[in-house]
Amino acid sequence: MEKNKFKTQNLYVSEEEKILNWQEVQTAFKKTFGVEVYDSWLQKISLIKEYNDFLILGVPTRFFRDWIVSRYLDKILEQVRNFKLSINRVEFKIIEENKQNQELFKINEINKVTEIKDSILNYNRLNPNLNFENFIQGKSNDIALSYSRKVCEHLSRYNPLYICGGVGLGKTHLLNAIGLTLQNDNNVMFISAERFMYHFIKSIKKNDMVNFKDFFRKSSVFIIDDIQFISGKESLQEEFFHTFNSLMDKGSQIIISADRAPTKLDRVQERMKSRLGGGLVVDIETPDLELKIKIIKKKIEETQSQFKENINLDNDVINYIASESKTNIRELIGVLNRVIAFSRVNNKTLNVTDCKNILKDVFNQIRVITVDKIQNVVSNYFNIPLSEMLSQRRSRPLARPRQIAMYLAKKMTARSLPEIGRRFANRDHTTVIHAVKTISRLSEQDDEMKKNINQIKSLLLEQ
Repeated sequence: MEKNKFKTQNLYVSEEEKILNWQEVQTAFKKTFGVEVYDSWLQKISLIKEYNDFLILGVPTRFFRDWIVSRYLDKILEQVRNFKLSINRVEFKIIEENKQNQELFKINEINKVTEIKDSILNYNRLNPNLNFENFIQGKSNDIALSYSRKVCEHLSRYNPLYICGGVGLGKTHLLNAIGLTLQNDNNVMFISAERFMYHFIKSIKKNDMVNFKDFFRKSSVFIIDDIQFISGKESLQEEFFHTFNSLMDKGSQIIISADRAPTKLDRVQERMKSRLGGGLVVDIETPDLELKIKIIKKKIEETQSQFKENINLDNDVINYIASESKTNIRELIGVLNRVIAFSRVNNKTLNVTDCKNILKDVFNQIRVITVDKIQNVVSNYFNIPLSEMLSQRRSRPLARPRQIAMYLAKKMTARSLPEIGRRFANRDHTTVIHAVKTISRLSEQDDEMKKNINQIKSLLLEQ
């Protein structure tokens, strides 16, 4: 049977005998993949050996090979087959470039990595004041504190360690304390998710992704703060997923913080949620009265020591500040600083009445309401498990509380209808619209429903 023929320089050559012009293939790569991808990745691929049905291509590093295989292999094979149809497989071999190019690459790599490193150090220095010694322990954070210490004693025993909790409850303090404890004997990387994205975008623009990846994957302890920032950012999630896997494969310890549990992260890939929750997830809760009093007294001691002055706040004032500050530790410290400043300026010892006047604009503000808070309060109010309320079951004992929660989420938060739907087990926004209309109508017609809505609102505003 006659084989396919190709005419080349007036000679007929069978497909198996045809020899690839790698320069032409590279030109096709550039046209197909675009200049940025080509310059960053494909330009450095060389043809080592050509066989009848497969090619061996050379790449400079193992990371280079893994990146190309995971993202571009199918299209590379497709382009090669346009020049030689018999090719059905491509293999990659890691090769050393000539010495001169190696030295040039090393010089450029050192300069670029230094730029990344210097930038990270400028924005993400570990704070020596945020250590374990001055972290104040209470019932709301004792589990998170305990496992943060254990991670420092046994690396990779709990991997990743995922610390979640609301704003201003001490997550960053614990991450910083872990970094301080481990930095002497380990290569510690401490960065916020926002700064990670900044360097990611900057490296893409500068065609410098190789150095970006190599730098972030060298750490033996990788600490990243506020991972919820990757929500909705697909390319960033993709990059972080591969960074995460690379670090886990080499046995690095990963510590992560977020404002919610992995399963509740909005617009984050399911595989990413699974990875984040695959180690140990610990929660920091809102501090109770006892812990808030301990924090206030500790802060007063630190202020007196720092400024060499006597601060006179009696126990009634301290208890008032602690009991009225209901959101987080950051707000608590802000309120305390305001009271201390007023006392200092007016040179007087304050009583509870004075504090009420000073802080009336603070404590009379409406509390921040979130969808998570609404879901928890509604499920507790009707005494049903949150997982049941968010499930696909449509029985009346579950459906009505679910509709009430959706109604309150629309009325008391700034979330859009699609966002609210996603927070209720990925329901469609039309389901939220139906819930809002139903509860609005029932609250006007049914006194019991109106009473329930008002009581739940009161609970939300008290917390």
